[in-house]
Amino acid sequence: MKKNSFLYHLHPPRVPQAVLKFTHTWGLGGSALVLVLMQILTGVLLLFAYSPTPEAAYPSIVVLQQDILFGKLIRNLHHWGANFLVVITFFHMLRVFFTGAYNSRRKVNWWIGLGLFLCVLIANFTGYLLPLDQLSYWAVTICSNMFEYIPYVGVMIQKMIIGGTEISKITLSNFFAIHVALVPLSLSILMPLHFWQIRKAKGVICPVTLPVSQGEASTTVLKKDAVPHLVTREAAMALVIIAVLFVFSILFDAPLADKANPGLSPNPTKAPWYFSGLQELLQYFHPTIAVFVIPLLIVCGLICLPYLKFDKPATGIWFLSENGLRMGIVSAVSAFVLAPLMVVLFEYAINLSSLLPGLSPVITNGALPAALIMIFLFSFYQIMQRKFDATAEEGVQAVFIFLLVCFVVLTITGVWFRGPGMALNWPWDCGLEQAGGSHLLRY
Repeated sequence: MKKNSFLYHLHPPRVPQAVLKFTHTWGLGGSALVLVLMQILTGVLLLFAYSPTPEAAYPSIVVLQQDILFGKLIRNLHHWGANFLVVITFFHMLRVFFTGAYNSRRKVNWWIGLGLFLCVLIANFTGYLLPLDQLSYWAVTICSNMFEYIPYVGVMIQKMIIGGTEISKITLSNFFAIHVALVPLSLSILMPLHFWQIRKAKGVICPVTLPVSQGEASTTVLKKDAVPHLVTREAAMALVIIAVLFVFSILFDAPLADKANPGLSPNPTKAPWYFSGLQELLQYFHPTIAVFVIPLLIVCGLICLPYLKFDKPATGIWFLSENGLRMGIVSAVSAFVLAPLMVVLFEYAINLSSLLPGLSPVITNGALPAALIMIFLFSFYQIMQRKFDATAEEGVQAVFIFLLVCFVVLTITGVWFRGPGMALNWPWDCGLEQAGGSHLLRY
């Protein structure tokens, strides 16, 4: 490999053998890159058939699927590729978190990664509306209505996003411009910065408990040339991702409901699946808490994560240690038991507004449950730390896993277990009905 070649400079010339192990990274970063490239390719092809106007958007999708050779396959690839990209990027960030690759000199790249994940979510959300069918129209309506509950500036943000008080020609034009221009431009800036930061940090974080921690990584025994050892692994993973995406797109068609009807909403009206957990929170918390306070705390926590002071430096080991892994399993199991139980109890037995009728909903469905959750999480942290004689970092990781699994349970509940009126139902009983208005809140 010539030293002036692109591949030579994309990776460190030699990489520790430990990081070549597939289970260290699961190829998630490279898979995300492949999916982004697939999205660009299929997106460009779709532009030849799609018409971004309210009158022609839906018919153009119908023509694409029925009359254009391989049109349905191209749309399927683009649709499922976008969904895969959300999942892969999310798992990639979890890999970074669970191996501690967000501290010290890697903290800037953590922030860039957050920006990339935000771009992926925006790309999915703006692209979701473009078919302008019933499913996309009302899902975007639900999400845009959530902004109303942000104090002081919520209505202004909502009007900026949809270009008025309801979805219109301006909304479609804005979403189309963001989807095909602004997001790709942002990705074209952030992705090279992301790769450069990885290169600057001499590659992905390496597990320190392997022989590399003893200084032997500097020898040729435990290091291998990036080309071909790393590059061939990346190429193989790329081919696997492309093959899986093609098979999935052949077997499953991208959804397309009836043409959007602003006067007839489906029941239930649900947000896109990646925002279903947020919509599900509205069943238990006051809207301001659910769509503003909780997301704000999550974003601030992720941004400030590299500044947390822990007992030991990052190890590059999954879940920090064997002890951290055991704590993670206990946290996950606890959340899988408690979260569904609380969902059922709040649906059929617990109603704080009825139990405390004299108090404002901001207190009964906002401040009070939030305070109870904070007390529980602090107690859970203390119990886990004492039970397992854990470090502060292992304790924080245990709480993070507990919250993560709870949010996954809420997302699953919102996607598959909410039926008409957003009531709990078995998945096979959650068919759509037609209603005159959207269903967003329980109270």
